[in-house]
Amino acid sequence: MVLMTMIARVGDGLPLAASMQEDEQTGRSLTDYQNQAKLLFRKLNNQSPDRCTIESGKMLFHYFIDKGICYLILSEPSFSKKLAFAYLEELSSEFFVQYGNRVSSVTRPYAFIEFDTYIQKTKKSYMDSRTKRNLTLVSSELQDVQRIMVSNIDDVLQRGVALSDLDDKASNLASISKKYKQDAHYLNLRSSYAKIAAVVILLVIFIIYIRYWWL
Repeated sequence: MVLMTMIARVGDGLPLAASMQEDEQTGRSLTDYQNQAKLLFRKLNNQSPDRCTIESGKMLFHYFIDKGICYLILSEPSFSKKLAFAYLEELSSEFFVQYGNRVSSVTRPYAFIEFDTYIQKTKKSYMDSRTKRNLTLVSSELQDVQRIMVSNIDDVLQRGVALSDLDDKASNLASISKKYKQDAHYLNLRSSYAKIAAVVILLVIFIIYIRYWWL
């Protein structure tokens, strides 16, 4: 389930709206996660990946950046990543319609806290994974979700690693992996050609042997 939703301006990390709830079963406070989210907002910039999943203990942060605004949620690992990003995209569409032309001018935190009403309503529609729409989202093959970078909150916050750097490293790893596959394919082709050539040579030798030895 989604335990926390926060929206912030990317340029300076200013929180614009939020919606939180305590874990009723364990009485767990979300204050620590809220503080982590605020620190994360301050590290985001225009070079940060626009979609990312960040592990924090037993929880996951998912965020989506659109038009200079970051939409972030805290969820349990069992909550579908596809539903998480579909939820974030739906929030971004509505938030920009309502407040897009005012985002750059506000100076006080949580200037659009009344957006919590829409957050609560939208969140409820995503909580039941059995609904027809959510079943379709979960079962669909969303390649973008499969490619979303996954990091750890300690790497991002405590060690001071910029998200843009992590994204570059992920891109480099993808390039290296692609080159490895290409090299492996090339080596396999060379090996196949060598085997075929060996068979052809043996066949030619055999034909020559038959022709000149028996005739």
